[in-house]
Amino acid sequence: MLGKYLDIVREKTPLVHNITNYVTVNDVANVILACGGSPIMSDEPEDVEDITSICGGLNINIGTLNQSSIRGMHLAGKKAQELHHAILLDPVGAGASRLRTGTAADLLGKIHFTVIRGNISEIKALGIGTGTTKGVDADAADAVTEENLDSMICFVKGYAASTGSVIAVTGAIDLVADSERCFVIRNGKPQMGKITGTGCQLSGMMTAFITANPDNVLEAAAAAVCAMGLAGEIGYSHLAEYEGNSTYRNRIIDAISLMTGEQLDKGAKYEIR
Repeated sequence: MLGKYLDIVREKTPLVHNITNYVTVNDVANVILACGGSPIMSDEPEDVEDITSICGGLNINIGTLNQSSIRGMHLAGKKAQELHHAILLDPVGAGASRLRTGTAADLLGKIHFTVIRGNISEIKALGIGTGTTKGVDADAADAVTEENLDSMICFVKGYAASTGSVIAVTGAIDLVADSERCFVIRNGKPQMGKITGTGCQLSGMMTAFITANPDNVLEAAAAAVCAMGLAGEIGYSHLAEYEGNSTYRNRIIDAISLMTGEQLDKGAKYEIR
């Protein structure tokens, strides 16, 4: 059962350093608070080593890159690795440009990430070089479906084995895998894809989960994915007439802030393959 991993986040209140994109930074901070963690944001190279030193986890999101933030990512990642912190990479838009793909690959070459979380196109771009991103969104041609599920599970397990990281692929069907086990998760609503930053929020929240649960990274990452998807279901069910994307974003954060471990256990929809 996955609810206990949410309860542990609330018990430990992990401090998470986020180097994330400026499009979604406020929502990332709010969702970390909502799940029971504590966020701090810094990408200034002269600041990041001190900040990451006082935290327990590091969330690196490459959604809005510049040379200064890239340097900050490397410095923070190196420090977090020295301190044996949980480190997550969200390779936003990998495959869409040489800078994004190259930055993600360079980070992967120098830092061991506890979790790599992205959409299927981003993960394929890094894993086999064939992802076809549409901006920062997955291409429909790459989607995880019931028809290709077995091969996709094989791919993410293989990529987990080659990187030594837990791989979290989110979409209509979510996959969270290490080299041996894969959580196949079917929580969520399609409308979540119309809100900017639900993936960025999940990466921040997942970093809080894996920081608080260092001995159960696979399960904690899967719990975070289930919690976000379940929050999407709950938030959507509470939308009133004439309420749309903006309200839905807030409803999701509200649902996470009120979610209990017991509620997550009852609402999580997953199988292990």
